[in-house]
Amino acid sequence: MKKFWIIASALYITGCSVKGSIQEKKSMPQLPVFEVTIRDTALFQDYVASIEAVKNVEIRTRVQGYLNKIFVDEGDVVKKGQALFQLEDKEFLIALSKAKANVTKAEAEARTAEVELTRIKGLLAKRVVSSTEEDMAEAKYLAAKAKVEEAIAIQMSAETQLSYTFIRSPFDGLINRIPYKTGSMLDAGSLLTTISDNHEIYAYFNVSESEYLIYRKTSSKNRSNTVSLLLADGTKYPFDGKIETVEGEFDESTGSIAFRARFPNPSKLLKHGASGKVRLFTEANDVLIIPQKSVFEIQDRSYVFAVNPDNTVSMKPVVPQSRIAQSYIISEGIEEGEKILYEGVQNVQDGSEIIPIQVQLSQL
Repeated sequence: MKKFWIIASALYITGCSVKGSIQEKKSMPQLPVFEVTIRDTALFQDYVASIEAVKNVEIRTRVQGYLNKIFVDEGDVVKKGQALFQLEDKEFLIALSKAKANVTKAEAEARTAEVELTRIKGLLAKRVVSSTEEDMAEAKYLAAKAKVEEAIAIQMSAETQLSYTFIRSPFDGLINRIPYKTGSMLDAGSLLTTISDNHEIYAYFNVSESEYLIYRKTSSKNRSNTVSLLLADGTKYPFDGKIETVEGEFDESTGSIAFRARFPNPSKLLKHGASGKVRLFTEANDVLIIPQKSVFEIQDRSYVFAVNPDNTVSMKPVVPQSRIAQSYIISEGIEEGEKILYEGVQNVQDGSEIIPIQVQLSQL
C-alpha cells in the first residue's frame, strides 16, 4: 500500500513538472528572426521638385496703345514668328510718314548746300570770293548732312516703334493666360501673355549639404545621373531624366543646394509651374541592410534585439547610415551572420527568452 502511494506521488510530481514546462514554453513568444547578410542595393531619395519649361517668356508691350487684335487663344500651340497681338497703329503710321518727310526735306537741304559749296569753290578758283565764304559754305553742307543722318535715325525709330505694334511669337511654344481683351488700353510693359516651350522641362529640387556631400563622394561608377519623376498624383512619369547641373552656392536660409534635371516631354503632359518629386538613385555595395521595424529608439539612440544561441535576446546599439524604403543601412553595431529579431520588439525586453521562427529577408 505504501509503495502504491509512493509511485502515485512520483507520477504526480513528474506530471506537474512536465505540465509546468509546457506552460512555460507556451508563455514564451514566438517571434520571427532573420540572419543579417551583406548585399548590394540601390539607394533612392525623393525630393520635392518644381517643374519649369525649358523656355518660359513673358510677352509684354513695348509701346503704349490700344489692343486692336488678338490672333491666338489661351492654350494654343504657336510657331516661331506667328502673329499673336496687334496694337492700334495709326499714330505710329503718322509718325513714320512725318519722319520720312523730314528725311526727304533734309536730303533736299543737303543737296542745296552741296550745290552752293560747289559754286563757291568755282568762284574761289577765279578769286571772286574769299576762302572764308568757302569755309562757311562747307560748314552749312556738313550741317545739312548731319540733319539727314538725324532724320534717317528718327525714321528708323518710327519704323521700330511701328513694328512693336505687331507682336509675334519668339519661338515655338504654348500660349498661357491672356489677361487683356480687345480694346484694352495698354501701357508700355503691360503683360500680354507668357509662352512656354515645354517640349522638354526642367525639374529643380533642393538637396541638403550632407546629402550633397554623400552624392559627390560616391564614385561615378556607383552614382547615377539618371533620375525619375513622381507626379502629383503619385504615379511615375514614364520618361527618366538626367541631372544637368548643380547651383554654385548653398542657400544660407535653408542650408540646401539646388539640382536641375532635364526630362523629355513628348506628350506635353508636364506643364510649367507643375509639381512633383524627383527620385535620386545611388548604388550601395556590400552593405548591411535590416528592416526598419527591427529598429527601435531610446533617447535618440537606435537599438535592435540580437538573438543569442540560447534563444534569449539582447539589446544592441546600432548606427543607421541611411534609409531606403522600409529598411536601414547599418554602419555600426552588428555584423554579418548575427541573428536579429525582425518584429515584435515591443513584446520583449533585454534577456527575454523567445521561440525563434527563422525567416529570410527575401520573404520580408
